[in-house]
Amino acid sequence: MILDILVGLLLLLGAGFTLLGSIGLARLPDFFMRLHGPTKATTLGVGAIVLASLVHTGPEEGTAGLRELAVTLFLFITAPITAHLLAKAALAEVRRRKGRDQ
Repeated sequence: MILDILVGLLLLLGAGFTLLGSIGLARLPDFFMRLHGPTKATTLGVGAIVLASLVHTGPEEGTAGLRELAVTLFLFITAPITAHLLAKAALAEVRRRKGRDQ
């Protein structure tokens, strides 16, 4: 019973963060601000959902949720790196356009 409540709360928390990240992606005015939605809130949301999956299936499987842990690790490593590279590329493009306009 307690595990079911914990899984439900983690799913609600994850869904809320994912929704906020998606709204931020759609509503924020420019690229650099929009980058925060998917990289911050959505990453936490998906992490909470994967953690709920770990809590739900962990005791039943003998693997202790290795797949869920691998997905979480991969997500938390790749999302910030991707955001950094996207921001760097966009900043280089802004600088290139400013240099061309002068």
